[in-house]
Amino acid sequence: MGAWSRGLGHAYILSVLPPEGYHPDMKRAAVLVLLALAAPAAAQTTPTTPPKIELQYTQFTLPNGLRVVLHEDHSVPMVSVNMWYHVGSARELPKRTGFAHLFEHLMFMGSGHVKPGEFDEWLEAAGGDNNGSTENDRTNYWINVPANSLELALFLESDRMGYLLDSMTPKTVDLQRDVVKNERRQSYENQPYGMSEPTLGEMLYPEGHPYHWPVIGYMDDLSAASYDDVVAFFKKYYGPSNASLVVAGDLEPGAARKLVEKYFSDVKPAEPPDPMTIPGVALKGVTKKTITDRVQLPRLYLAWLTPRHFEPGDAPLDIVADVLAGGKNSRLFKRLVYDMQIAQDVSANQGSQALSSSFQIVATPRPGHTVAELQKVIDEEILKLQHEPPTAHELERSVNQIEASFYNRMERVGGFGGKADQLNAYLTATGDPDWFNEDLSRYRALSVGDITAAAAQFLPLDRRVELIVEPAKGGDK
Repeated sequence: MGAWSRGLGHAYILSVLPPEGYHPDMKRAAVLVLLALAAPAAAQTTPTTPPKIELQYTQFTLPNGLRVVLHEDHSVPMVSVNMWYHVGSARELPKRTGFAHLFEHLMFMGSGHVKPGEFDEWLEAAGGDNNGSTENDRTNYWINVPANSLELALFLESDRMGYLLDSMTPKTVDLQRDVVKNERRQSYENQPYGMSEPTLGEMLYPEGHPYHWPVIGYMDDLSAASYDDVVAFFKKYYGPSNASLVVAGDLEPGAARKLVEKYFSDVKPAEPPDPMTIPGVALKGVTKKTITDRVQLPRLYLAWLTPRHFEPGDAPLDIVADVLAGGKNSRLFKRLVYDMQIAQDVSANQGSQALSSSFQIVATPRPGHTVAELQKVIDEEILKLQHEPPTAHELERSVNQIEASFYNRMERVGGFGGKADQLNAYLTATGDPDWFNEDLSRYRALSVGDITAAAAQFLPLDRRVELIVEPAKGGDK
């Protein structure tokens, strides 16, 4: 697959979760930025308006339907070409899963004017790097190159959009099908606790729901996919009218636009796919399941269905997750790991998505303790938060951490979660690439009462999924 990993993407949460490759030093740097911004306000007697993010951009649409955003940033002499195709595993059909992720691999295997292997070779020779990821709602690709190699990056990206099928053969599909199968074995079937993620999806969403199957697909479906099936999927979802392109970095907008028009205007238009409907889904009680794995310790997963990304309730649930398990000062970490010392770890997360979200709490007991002990304490803390608001300090700490993570992402132009990726994400979700201030305002406007209300409304103890992973015994797998 070349020098760069084509790994499956993880849940993408704007301005909340740290990106892949996150390091604590990055967070400290972002906190210093926040402190510097806040310092003048400390001397004032009246509250000041938070600083507004000014992000200049140019937006246009090509005749073939491709939406384009250009952002000029001369801080470093590099540019990022970021392409989002508005198709993920949710666009697949039962018995035909895994196509979206399979295409993430096929997009690097050559195109009409790029022989197999040349994509990575040319970028590496220019000093660039690239990657891609697949999720339920989208597939994205990014290329980072020195500013003087922007034309190369645009040529490569446009060629695989317009001419991938010119070089794709049944042999190529079979080869990458085997690679994806091996990735499923490595990342799920042979990974400790790896089958918990697809199992939770099957428990939360009924059969036929677009989020029921895992992003990587099922083995039988991957095996059954024909070459013609794969070609049809590309023609339906990989047209310019179902994609958006962001080019950000050390560029001059006028010159960059000419290059975009030069390389993408000859890509043939295609009818955009029909908009997705949002199927209703609800949990009517507690669904329990226990699976075994080759692990040393059991693990507890609790999950709820929650509001979609950017819907009312989504932002306060991010704060709920942080109050409960966001770091060593959080309630569950302090009780389970530090005070009682009955847990190895505990985490919480609001997994925001386009059709439906899920809130999860995951905890691993220490040797000699059980998941039942952990669940008792977790439920106590959930009930407490549902009836007693968090302190003002807890809310302030959580919002500050979200802002710090947000500014950390703003310091990077390319890669997963950088400015180019965020511009594309906002454009896709809201129609406005410059939605940074609106996103942050969702958290800045929250009160402690909002947090309690969200916990009470969306985390009922009698309507959730409870999954336990137990160590396998004897010859069990």
